[in-house]
Amino acid sequence: MAKPPNIDKYYNKRYIMKYIMLMLLAGAFSISIYSKGIVFENGNFEEALIKAKAENKIVFVDCYTSWCGPCKMMAKTVFTQEEVGEFFNANFVSLKIDMEKGEGPEFATKYGVQVYPTFLFIDSTGKLIQSSKGGMVTNKFIAEAERAQKSK
Repeated sequence: MAKPPNIDKYYNKRYIMKYIMLMLLAGAFSISIYSKGIVFENGNFEEALIKAKAENKIVFVDCYTSWCGPCKMMAKTVFTQEEVGEFFNANFVSLKIDMEKGEGPEFATKYGVQVYPTFLFIDSTGKLIQSSKGGMVTNKFIAEAERAQKSK
């Protein structure tokens, strides 16, 4: 029985597509496993409060806007640091909220956020423990978080 003329071409493309998809999935999985910085929750503030209560942690909220230069600097250079991630992931439920979208405007009003970035440390009942404003270097950022941890 003779093979159709383009069968090898079809199977070769199919194999290549499977290989590419496998590599993309493996890459995405390895990035999520080996991320060194702060792991931010995907849910909303209420979900973060529930998780914080269950884990006996404080909620850390990065109050940012899309146009804020210091916010971008913190996200790129400080939040990604391994030592920051180790401390925050062990002690806080971390959440990023854009103050101009979704729950952001109401959240900003409730907690008096007027400067970006603002970093809030909130207990699992929703009570503000500490607020820090502006971009900062890694050691100062960790010191602020340690101060909030002690205030708990």
